[in-house]
Amino acid sequence: MQRWLAFTLIEIVLAVFILMLLLLLAVPSLSGVLANNRLRRSLNGFNNLVRQAQERSVAERRAYLIVWREKGVLLRPEVFAKGQEAAATVELKLDRGEALMLKLPAALTKNPPAEWIFWPSGTCEPATVQFKGAAGSWTANYLPLTARPELTNYAAR
Repeated sequence: MQRWLAFTLIEIVLAVFILMLLLLLAVPSLSGVLANNRLRRSLNGFNNLVRQAQERSVAERRAYLIVWREKGVLLRPEVFAKGQEAAATVELKLDRGEALMLKLPAALTKNPPAEWIFWPSGTCEPATVQFKGAAGSWTANYLPLTARPELTNYAAR
């Protein structure tokens, strides 16, 4: 007499069902981790741009601006005279559906241009920067003397 050792159809279906259930539980937490990574990358990218503005303004002894454009933010030297170079040195591009907004609480005009200045001493005017995108949003207040961010809101989706 010969015995066959094999899985029954019920055992296979039960194993597949348990595997699918575990997969369904893992996917939402994985997407949350990925959204958090994208949001953290946007914050780190902007903070890197701020650091570069501060470092270049001190190293070159000239004012640098972080300028807001429709599809991104760029770093360029301040231009005071005609004929001076105003080319962007660094650009932070935004993905579709992302927005980066600037608020200058110490601005003297009601609607200041979307430019944040870093003086040759490395100091800057105080600013609040807000990011919104598919991955979530963050808001940071940048201190005038050090340009260090103070994160006031961070919400991953």
